[in-house]
Amino acid sequence: MAPDKKAAAESATEKSVVNLSSFYGQKAGMTRIFDEHGNHVPVTVIKLIPNHISQVKTKEKDGYNAYQLAYYEKREKLVPQPMAGHLKKAQVSPTFTLLSELRVDQADPALVGAKIGYESFKSSVYVDVAGTTKGKGYQGVMKRFNFKGGPAAHGSMFHRRPGSIGNRASPGRVFKLKKLPGHMGDLEQTVQNLMIVEVNLDKGYMLIKGSVPGSKSGFVRISKAIKKARE
Repeated sequence: MAPDKKAAAESATEKSVVNLSSFYGQKAGMTRIFDEHGNHVPVTVIKLIPNHISQVKTKEKDGYNAYQLAYYEKREKLVPQPMAGHLKKAQVSPTFTLLSELRVDQADPALVGAKIGYESFKSSVYVDVAGTTKGKGYQGVMKRFNFKGGPAAHGSMFHRRPGSIGNRASPGRVFKLKKLPGHMGDLEQTVQNLMIVEVNLDKGYMLIKGSVPGSKSGFVRISKAIKKARE
């Protein structure tokens, strides 16, 4: 490629940095720090990964306003061809493998390809963190719903079972949402009003007070706290 064409291509891919109300990060684990008063503070370490706007949806064209965010980089040869073509169309590096939408009130189509900044997420800012909880598999009612259970003595014939769930001839059925054994975990969950303790852009991490949903290396959506913003 000629030098002038190469420079033009590089300038086309360079987009401005935009600050949105949400971004996606990667949970690195938990640790603890000590504040200026010597108090022990448990924190979750969030790895700050690149987020780019790969598509802008408008109410006129799509029926709603939203930004599509691309994140989680892999080697280019591991990215499916349809995904790589979609990212190249948005002038975004074709190494991202995950997409997610962020609904907004107003969407600017000129922001396609822009990088998400973290300047609005500073220390002492409250956030809501959403992620997928750890999967526990098929579990009984004692672990799943904290049932007390029956006597542990031999011969009781009732140890960890849920007990009677039936009814009389009327209504003659088991009501919906009855607490029974089943699949536990692996659900979308949001923890609200968590405070940011520290943000280090040079080293690429954020410390959030308390625990957040998900396992290590899982992806979480960090958003400005809705309830705290209303106070």
